[in-house]
Amino acid sequence: MLKNKIKSLSEKYHQDTIALRRHFHQNPELSYQEVETGKFISEQLQEMEIPHIHGVAKNGVVAHITGKKRKTKRRKRVVALRADIDALPILEANKVTYKSKNEGIMHACGHDVHSSSLLGTARILNEVRDQFDGTIKLIFQPAEEKLPGGASIMIAEGVLEKPKPLSIFGQHVHPPLEVGKIGMRAGMYMASADELFLTVKGKGGHGAMPHECIDPILLASHLVVALQQIVSRNGNPTVPSVLTFGKINSTGGATNIIPNEVKLMGTFRTMDEKWRMEAHELMKKMVKNMAKAMGGTAKLNITVGYPFLVNDEVLTMRARKFSEEYLGAENVVDLPIRMTAEDFSYYSQKMPACFYRLGTGNVKNGITSPVHTNTFDVDEDCLKLSTGLMAWLAVQELLE
Repeated sequence: MLKNKIKSLSEKYHQDTIALRRHFHQNPELSYQEVETGKFISEQLQEMEIPHIHGVAKNGVVAHITGKKRKTKRRKRVVALRADIDALPILEANKVTYKSKNEGIMHACGHDVHSSSLLGTARILNEVRDQFDGTIKLIFQPAEEKLPGGASIMIAEGVLEKPKPLSIFGQHVHPPLEVGKIGMRAGMYMASADELFLTVKGKGGHGAMPHECIDPILLASHLVVALQQIVSRNGNPTVPSVLTFGKINSTGGATNIIPNEVKLMGTFRTMDEKWRMEAHELMKKMVKNMAKAMGGTAKLNITVGYPFLVNDEVLTMRARKFSEEYLGAENVVDLPIRMTAEDFSYYSQKMPACFYRLGTGNVKNGITSPVHTNTFDVDEDCLKLSTGLMAWLAVQELLE
């Protein structure tokens, strides 16, 4: 039985996958700098004699595994699996043997798990090629953590063509979920993410004589409050949206000095592309007009980031059924909407996609730290599930 074979192989290669994960963890590289990571992935695929291309989006790798079970119509079916390979600029605090060797850089978002899992999945699929037909495309993607996002570059370079997948799967570590479980959500799942850069200019002077000044701090304060109305009074309340300013800084200024200029940085996130662009224009208009009314000037620059991530309803429900067959229904849980962002969203805007969460936490063993923290780690038992389940989903999707 294929399911049992895949489970057996995931167990057989578990220690090998752990070794791969620890290699990635010890040798992290930042977005757009994953030179050695890409080389290592290519070497591993070469050892497995899996055809691949190295250098897509500079450091990315794309491999193909074609089944040997010939059934004419199925031969052209293609499914894609994606893993991201970059790390974060974080100084690791974990006291483990596989601690990062590159000071100030850490796999704090679990991309070491994603990369090693996909290599483990590749090994399994390569061994069961005689039991499926069609092609499975493996995408090892750089630069998920930094705009414009490696997914957008890989897509521009044709990763979703020749051959064109019918669907794509991605998985992501999830510390709040205990190891042995996964989480899924059909439909809207993660938000778009745009960066806001607001510059407010006035006329500085002595804090005791504000009538002789145009206070950019006061003006900026009004703008921060007023811009919240874009979400609360212009956005459809059924569409999740959030506007947050996380940094404010003045050029000059002191306890008794009004500065000439104030700069703010923030983010706008939502789950509707049409509303997203409308909100951009509304924000720019409000900033310009309010500043003028108060005697100053202001300019809002918006860096458009990742789109929102939508899990195809039909594909995700099908994947859930396959996952329950593999894991048991009690180990497949529902996920809430998240306002965080992921560049897997670019794939989801192009074709049916399913992005699910892999349980990596273990409360008893103290493995609870969130992603993007300097103490993040995983229960490595997750690497049995991550490799086997992804192989199972890919093969079942080809058979569908």
